[in-house]
Amino acid sequence: MTDKCIFEYLDDQAAHFPLTRAFGAKKDGQWQYYSTAEVVDLVNRTSVGLLALGLKPGDKVATAVYKTSPEWVILDFALLQIGVLNIPLYPTISAREFAYILNESEAKYCVVGPGDLYEKMAAAQEHTPSLLKIFSFEDHEVAERWDQVLLAPVGCDFSEVAKIKSGIKPDDLATIIYTSGTTGNPKGVMLSHRNIVFNVEAMRKLLPLQMGDRGLSFLPVSHIFERAVVYAYVAYGVSTTFTGTENLGGDDGDLKAIQPHFFSTVPRLLEKVYERILGRGQALKGIKRKLFFWAIEQTEDWEFDKKYTGIKAFKRMIADRLIFSKWRAGLGGSIKGIITGASACPMRIMRVFNAAGIPVREGYGLTEAAPALSFSHFAPGGAMLGTVGQLLESVVVKIDDQGEYRPGEGEIWATSPGIMLGFYKHPEKTTEMIREDADGRWLVTGDVGMLVTGHHGGTFLKITDRKKELLKTSGGKYVAPTPIESVFKEHRLVDQAMIIGENQKFVSALIIPSEDGLKEWCHDHQIKWTNLAEMILLPKVIERYEMLVERVNPHFGHAEQVKKFVLLPAPWEPAKTDGTDAELTPTLKLKRRVILQKFEKEIAEMYA
Repeated sequence: MTDKCIFEYLDDQAAHFPLTRAFGAKKDGQWQYYSTAEVVDLVNRTSVGLLALGLKPGDKVATAVYKTSPEWVILDFALLQIGVLNIPLYPTISAREFAYILNESEAKYCVVGPGDLYEKMAAAQEHTPSLLKIFSFEDHEVAERWDQVLLAPVGCDFSEVAKIKSGIKPDDLATIIYTSGTTGNPKGVMLSHRNIVFNVEAMRKLLPLQMGDRGLSFLPVSHIFERAVVYAYVAYGVSTTFTGTENLGGDDGDLKAIQPHFFSTVPRLLEKVYERILGRGQALKGIKRKLFFWAIEQTEDWEFDKKYTGIKAFKRMIADRLIFSKWRAGLGGSIKGIITGASACPMRIMRVFNAAGIPVREGYGLTEAAPALSFSHFAPGGAMLGTVGQLLESVVVKIDDQGEYRPGEGEIWATSPGIMLGFYKHPEKTTEMIREDADGRWLVTGDVGMLVTGHHGGTFLKITDRKKELLKTSGGKYVAPTPIESVFKEHRLVDQAMIIGENQKFVSALIIPSEDGLKEWCHDHQIKWTNLAEMILLPKVIERYEMLVERVNPHFGHAEQVKKFVLLPAPWEPAKTDGTDAELTPTLKLKRRVILQKFEKEIAEMYA
C-alpha cells in the first residue's frame, strides 16, 4: 500500500511491534541501542525543537555524515513529520560542491558528523548566504551539538507537530537527493513520500526478512538506495545497527559482533571482501592452499536453481564443509540475504558468494526512481545471472530501439509510482528525463538493455550499457564499453578497467591490476614482489596481461576488441585528499572525462 507517508512506518512500529533494540551503534567502544519508544519520543521532541528555530514546512535542513547513526535517523523522521526537507549530502564531495547544493536548495541549517565535515561546511558557508548555522551530531570544539539546541525538553507540547503531521499527504515532497553525477553540477531529485513508500512496499514480499531480524547498515544515507533500506527495516520491524566499513571483518569485526541477517552493499565492497578471502587463501601452505583454490574452482559453473548430482554434488558438499562454512561464519553466521546495487556486480562475485551459501541478489534502479525498478528475487526461479532481476510490481518498462542497437536492445524507459516529481529548480532537465505520452509518464533512464526470458520462465531485465557512454571509433563503429570492462573485472588479476576509443582507430584499455591477485600470480611464478608501481613495469607481468587481453577479445566483435592497453599503479577512488578530482562518483561509477584528462599522456602514447 503506497497511500501513506514515510513517518507512518515508525508510528506503526510503535503501535504494533515495538522493539527494545530499534536502532543502535557503537559508542565509546560499546554497542548502544534505542528502543522504539525512545526513538518516537526523541523524534517528537526534535520536531518541536526544529519548529522553535522558526523552520516551517518546505524549508530545508542539510545533513552530512560519513557514518549513519541512530541520531541521524531521529533527525530525519523529525524533519519528515513536519514537512521540512532533509537534504543529505555526500560527505566526500568538495566544499565547492557543498556550497553549490546549499545555495541551490537554500538550506537554512546543516547538521554534520565527525571528521572534516564541519570544516568543509564552514568553508562552504562563506559562499552560502541562506545557511544560518551548522550543528554537529557529536561534541565539537566549535559547533553546537544538535541535541543541545534542537531537542525540546521532556513533556513539551506536541500539538503543533501533530497538526502539521496530519496535513502531510503521500504526494507531498519528502526529500531532495542530489545525484553524484559523472559530469557537471549535481541535480536535486525531488522525491515524494509515495515515491519512496512504493519501493519499501514493493520489496516487502521479496526480502527474506521477518520481525525481530537484525539488519546492518553501513552504506551512506546520502544515497536513496540505503535510505530506502533503512525505512524498510523500520517498516518490517528489523533491528538496525549502524557501522562503517573500516571494521566489518575479522574475529573482532562488526559482522561477528552483530551477526546480521541482512545488509545492503555495493559490488566494490563485495569485491574487497573476496580479495581479502583470496589473500588468506594465498597465505596458506601445502594441502590447505590447494584445497582452498580447489573449492573456489567448484563455483565456476554455478547458476541460480542449478541442481548438482553425483560426484559434483559430493565435491560441493566437501567444499562447503571445509571452506565455505568458514566464509559464512566470517559474515556473522546468520546471513539470509545481501542486496547489491548502485553499479553492476561482476559475474564471478555473484557466482562465488552464492555458491558458498551466501545469498547475494542484484537490483537495478536510479535515484530518480526512488530507487528500484527491478530486483533478483530470493525465491526459486526469481533470479538469473547476467540480469538485474524481474521488474517490481507496478513497474512497466519499454525498450526504445531508435538508434544503433542490437536486435531486441534499446534504451530503457520505465514508469512506476516511484518515478520522481522532477529535478529541483531545473524544469528543462526534467523534461529531458521525463517523457509523457498516451501510455504514461516515462523515466528515460539512459541505460541500454533488453528484456529476456529466464531459464525457468519469467521476464528479466538485462543491462547492456549506458547510452551516454557509447563510444564511436573513427571508423564509425559504435562500441559499448561497460560489457567489455565487466569481463576484464571478472578476472582476479584486474581491479578496475576503462575502455577508450572515441574517435580513435581502435579500442584500448586502461587497466588497474588487482594487487592481491597479482601478488598471488607473482608468488606462483617465483617473482619477488616489491610494489605495484614497479611490478607493472616487468616484462613478464606485461606479458601476462597481454595473455588476458587475448582471452577476453574473442568474446567481442572485431571493432570491440582491445588492441592496446596500459597498466596503472593506483586504484581510482571516490574521494581525493590531494585536491584533484576524484575518478569515481560517490556511488563508485567511473568519471570517464576525469580519467581521460588525468591519463591523457598514457592514452596519447597508446595511439601515437
